[in-house]
Amino acid sequence: MAFTVDQAVTLIEGAHERQRLAHAFLISGPRGSGKEELAARIVKSLQSGGGSGNDLFGEPVKEVVPPLDEMAGEWVRILRPQSKSRRIKVEDVRELEKSLHMVAGPDAWKVGIIVDADRMMPQAENAFLKTLEEPPPRTLLLLLSGTPGALLPTVISRCVRMPLVGKPDLTGEGGAELVEALNMAASSGLGTPAVALGLKSVFSLILARQKAEAESAAQEILKEEEKALRHAVEGDWLKRREDALKAVAESEYLSERARLFDVLQAWLADVLRIKTGAGGLDFPDSAESIREVAEMEPLSGLLQRMEAIEDLRVTLETNAQEGLALEVGFLKAFG
Repeated sequence: MAFTVDQAVTLIEGAHERQRLAHAFLISGPRGSGKEELAARIVKSLQSGGGSGNDLFGEPVKEVVPPLDEMAGEWVRILRPQSKSRRIKVEDVRELEKSLHMVAGPDAWKVGIIVDADRMMPQAENAFLKTLEEPPPRTLLLLLSGTPGALLPTVISRCVRMPLVGKPDLTGEGGAELVEALNMAASSGLGTPAVALGLKSVFSLILARQKAEAESAAQEILKEEEKALRHAVEGDWLKRREDALKAVAESEYLSERARLFDVLQAWLADVLRIKTGAGGLDFPDSAESIREVAEMEPLSGLLQRMEAIEDLRVTLETNAQEGLALEVGFLKAFG
């Protein structure tokens, strides 16, 4: 079962009031689901003792919770991926653990928060297991992750899982750039090869950038691990690890490609919603541009464009040559 941020806060505050608060939570959900908001509200609740009291009229006072990074301090430590490899290294985890073992006041809570916990390197996860198994007194550990399945099972098993509901953020990591291109295409009018190939070019450029970033991150991980372990591994370890990291980079690339397809389909779905008078737009800021397409395109044509996008997505899951498939697919969907 997944929870809203409000539901999760209520459950965790209730456990705290009953003195049954778990020592570690794995907060998961897509980008935009409120993982960092929930972590900030938990910290605020622990600092204030839970609840914000009532005003002079007996109405509950709603406390303002600052962004998570603004809450970092002596007893609240936040760890994020920092290295070129976009990974959390074992040295970073050990620094976090060191701060958590410092003696605090009798009523103070120490909170360790790992953002994008699935980006811990294997050595970092293994090092963190000891703290998960035997945390210092009055210590709360919050692991935030969009892909919790990438964590070690031993890490997951030592946390209370708190999945959050929420639609994925379609505007991040190139999504907003693609939406802008779609809006510009809408102003020009769909239905020409030039518009279709222009959109394909933007789509391909975003993909190429993300693929390069994923491959670069994999190479940085390999360099860091080779430097740390070159005297303690088998002779063929480097080749096996290189192959594994290439597979990880490819998986990240395919995940990003799927998300960009979600953007295309969500944008066309917004066109259909405006065409049929439905609400709930995924891109409300694009409504004016989208309305131009909705007024010009027949309903049957819009449905055919959506089918073409889905057909292209399916085609790319086969051994089809990506560049050619994208060109043909975008011509069918937007030409």
